[in-house]
Amino acid sequence: MNKEFIRALDEIEKEKGIKKEEIITAVERALEKSFEENYDSTNVEISINEETGDTKVLAIKEVVENVIDPNTQISLEEALFHNKRAKIGKELKIKVTPKNFARVAAQKARNIVIQYIRDAERKVIYESYIDKEKDIINGIIQRIDYKNIYVDLGKSEGYIPEKEQVEGENFKPGDRVKLYVKEVKETSKGPQILLSRRAPEFVAKLFEIEVPEISQGTVEIMSISREAGYRTKIAVYAEDSSIDPVGACVGMKGARVNSIVEEINGEKIDIVVWSKDMKVYISNSLSPSEVVDVYIDADKKEAVAFVPDSQLSLAIGKEGQNVRLAAKLTNWKIDIKAESKMDEVLKELEELKLRESEVHEDFEETTKEVINEDSQNYTLDDINE
Repeated sequence: MNKEFIRALDEIEKEKGIKKEEIITAVERALEKSFEENYDSTNVEISINEETGDTKVLAIKEVVENVIDPNTQISLEEALFHNKRAKIGKELKIKVTPKNFARVAAQKARNIVIQYIRDAERKVIYESYIDKEKDIINGIIQRIDYKNIYVDLGKSEGYIPEKEQVEGENFKPGDRVKLYVKEVKETSKGPQILLSRRAPEFVAKLFEIEVPEISQGTVEIMSISREAGYRTKIAVYAEDSSIDPVGACVGMKGARVNSIVEEINGEKIDIVVWSKDMKVYISNSLSPSEVVDVYIDADKKEAVAFVPDSQLSLAIGKEGQNVRLAAKLTNWKIDIKAESKMDEVLKELEELKLRESEVHEDFEETTKEVINEDSQNYTLDDINE
């Protein structure tokens, strides 16, 4: 070890952000192990001066009357030669300097520093990206390999697997893109960063960036459903009745939402108001279609929405997309019916509900009779089970 070694560690600390003290400690521990293996010694302590690079090798031995193991013990007579205050039963550290240890130490130190830098760099990179998990990050398309897209993120590389890509989006090397960091895993080869352009959370985060009211918490995203590349529905809510959550997301002359639409290559976005009243919420979720009325079955989380005949196809959407996204947004099963069929459908639903009620009552009556006739103390819960 020498001053050049220390200067090199200082440079590493500045460039890589790896503390010099940590590397020196790692080198010291590695040298101790190496010394014990190469010099048939089992108890040594090695220290490196952080300013000069001077290395001390100290053999730690117990002071005894009769030496049995020279590697770990030293006689009182010899101990007094090194330290006049030596006493039997105490430990004594003796400086030892093998002739060829400098060469061994230099090679070992080099290997340890290289490995430590690699490991520390991986750790630093992992910690810097784990903080970005579930957030948006900028990257440059590096290469497209089979079905995966690899992205240069600066300090590391991420990838977009096929299932996280959006149909119709075509990138080429050099393109700058925004991406959602879906997952960061720590591996022996460094952090593995899974990116997405398809996740609904990607659109939600774009709104959080673009709409100050969302990032500040005055407007809240309650739910989001997405069919990437085609349409997204997002439900927003403001506790303060003086705030228009939809207006905040749209922005003046549509500036805010248009910026997001441009980022996701023209994908349509429906922004609706969330409500505790499921009739209102389901009605809102079917935007841009009007809704005349909504019949709900809260126990089954099922609803039938009645829309003007002229807007039946709009409410359902192309290949059922609009109602499908509304169902995902509300987490309810939604059926769409024309307004002209409302009386007929409501009558059928009421009759069905009545029949179900009668069946339930008959079941309860039968179970009561069984309980009364049977001498065993069955409960209604037992019969139901």
